[in-house]
Amino acid sequence: MAKYCIVEARFYDALNDLLISGARAALEAAGHDVEIVTVPGALEVPGAISALVETNAFEGFVALGVIIRGETYHFEIVANESARGIMALTLDGIAIGNGILTVENDAQALTRAKPDEKDKGGEAAKAAMAMADIISRAAG
Repeated sequence: MAKYCIVEARFYDALNDLLISGARAALEAAGHDVEIVTVPGALEVPGAISALVETNAFEGFVALGVIIRGETYHFEIVANESARGIMALTLDGIAIGNGILTVENDAQALTRAKPDEKDKGGEAAKAAMAMADIISRAAG
């Protein structure tokens, strides 16, 4: 049994709770322990994962959060830079499932967050577990 860390950008409480529910269910169904770490926003997720990797306490990470397009360029910065940071960490060999939603509106976010609909939290957890398996096999 491995331990996974859900790193959530806690900005939209109700949506995050749905994402966490899906991710936790997928991880626990696979027999893994789960710890949740909360950061203020999506831009802080890669930094938190980078710091937590140093503890060697986790098999993998699930990045969760919601970025909803607004009226300014801020959406693009947050969406692009959080994804870039997570991708850089995955290229360094860290098992991460990226479940940070980047959507146009609340309705899209809700559909994607609900475990009984698109279940993007659960999908991100499954991606983290798959990557951890690949990384473990590659290490031999």
